[in-house]
Amino acid sequence: MEQEYQNLRKKAPQASSSATSSAAPAVVIPEKRCKRKRAQKEDNSVDVKAASQESSLPASSTTTEAASELQFCRRTRKRSIWTVDHIEGMKLRISKKKRPSCHPQEQEAFYQLLEDPVIKSFLAADLFFSVTDKYLLSMVVEYFGRVMMPGHLYNRILFFLALYIACDMEEDDPISKRSIFPFLLGMDTWKNLYKDFLKLQQEFLQAIDYRVWVTKEVCEEIQNQSPHHWVWSRVHQSTRF
Repeated sequence: MEQEYQNLRKKAPQASSSATSSAAPAVVIPEKRCKRKRAQKEDNSVDVKAASQESSLPASSTTTEAASELQFCRRTRKRSIWTVDHIEGMKLRISKKKRPSCHPQEQEAFYQLLEDPVIKSFLAADLFFSVTDKYLLSMVVEYFGRVMMPGHLYNRILFFLALYIACDMEEDDPISKRSIFPFLLGMDTWKNLYKDFLKLQQEFLQAIDYRVWVTKEVCEEIQNQSPHHWVWSRVHQSTRF
């Protein structure tokens, strides 16, 4: 019995070592598989990023040169300024500070745009002032003031965007305002580009917080800043004001 016990003790280390050696690969293999899976995921993510970048290239290259010109820059809106009117006992009355409507910077930009050859020819073609009477043009100045951009950024496109919105507000004839398209976008290309113009119109409306209503008093205040300017002699007899 003692001899058999000695033999078992000699065999025991061999069995345990063989068990550990057989168990070792079982631990290493999953780690290799995990590393392979991670590598595959990283490769796949790289491929997806590359594919998304490649797919985005043709979209930008298909933009036409003419449509890319229909852009305007907006600067950050100024915060509303509130002032204290007076204090009554424990009550504090505050009111929003009224922004002046004359807009000298915007008026100067507006007068300079009147010398633009396209705008000049458009005004000359509107013989009866159906879309370019003095009140509609005053609304253009007011919209310039509401969009709050630096004076040098106002351009031909912004002029026609503001005028188009003014016609939407005051004129019942939807056809007259469409005469803007051939002058601004070209006789042969306006049918392909007017949708881009309408998209910019929505951006313009967002820039002025959709505040499109302009009173007669505001228009006359703008006109009275330079009452003898030739543009304020354009009177449309059937105007709404």
